[in-house]
Amino acid sequence: MTATSAHPELFKRVEASFLRQGMMLQLGARLVSVEPGVCVIALPYSDRVTQQQGGFHGGAMGALADIAGGYAAMTTVPEDSEVTTAEYKVNFLAAFQGGELTATGRVIKAGRRIIVTSAEVVHDDGKGKQTTCAVMQQTIVPVAKSY
Repeated sequence: MTATSAHPELFKRVEASFLRQGMMLQLGARLVSVEPGVCVIALPYSDRVTQQQGGFHGGAMGALADIAGGYAAMTTVPEDSEVTTAEYKVNFLAAFQGGELTATGRVIKAGRRIIVTSAEVVHDDGKGKQTTCAVMQQTIVPVAKSY
């Protein structure tokens, strides 16, 4: 999946922040697409993202969902702002090895003080089969940009 955007300026804004995410870069994640209220991030399978049984680690799935939801929220705040997660709840639905995960974060409601998002994490086995493996709901707080 390659990066695309019908909103190139919004994509560049999110990408500038994403490239400062040391953990996402270490895990091999990449920003796929950004539009108002929506962000998609992909994470390929590697030994950096596995648990002891060889499947994608729940922490990697949760982090991917958190980042996708957070960046979806960031598209709704002024350019001099960033966002931070206040809380999230994730349900793990299935475990997978190989392939790639894609998290799609969506804004449910954007307020001045809090933004509520959701994210769906889907496993793609590389052969055309896609299965939802986690869903998340999240509360985001807008904060002043510090860089």
